[in-house]
Amino acid sequence: MIIKNVSLETVCGITSKLPEHNLPEIAFAGKSNVGKSSLINGLMNRKSLARTSAQPGKTQTINFYNINDAMYLVDLPGYGYAKVSKEVKEQWGRLIERYLHGSKTLKAVFLLIDIRHEPSANDKRMYEWILYQGYEPIIIATKLDKINRSQVGKHLKMVRTGLNVKPGTVVIPFSALTKQGREEIWEQMEALLGDNEEPEVE
Repeated sequence: MIIKNVSLETVCGITSKLPEHNLPEIAFAGKSNVGKSSLINGLMNRKSLARTSAQPGKTQTINFYNINDAMYLVDLPGYGYAKVSKEVKEQWGRLIERYLHGSKTLKAVFLLIDIRHEPSANDKRMYEWILYQGYEPIIIATKLDKINRSQVGKHLKMVRTGLNVKPGTVVIPFSALTKQGREEIWEQMEALLGDNEEPEVE
């Protein structure tokens, strides 16, 4: 996909109505400090489209990014941030659940996991929950540049085992610094969208 234009079109909070449209959606989920904003900026080849924050848990909304008027990349609220109240966490959970239930054009959910560590209890719950909602998440193992190349295989196995992923689950290692994994993520998205065009950027 040649990215001609991309914009943050809709922001949905707890009480917002989900947007209605016919364009396909691909959603991204992950805990608060897993690098979701950096991934989105890397995919779009923009420096500050999705705002990264020194304060995890800042994203409390579902953000819809319109790409070429052809698809939406949907950024779900980060989970597992300890400093927000239980009530706020439950509100975020209901918001995500309402989206997964309510979207009529959602094609897939990508789940981001920090490659450096074993998946947390929250990661495991989110993976199982996405499965329960009827989607088989594609896993993106972020922060690839933070580990030695010789350790990549071991850590990918740790992610697969920790989540107890279903056989055949795609796991893509990704680095926001080097952009390694970017092409593979786009290939997965374009396959889901039925677009055989090679991913390019302007």
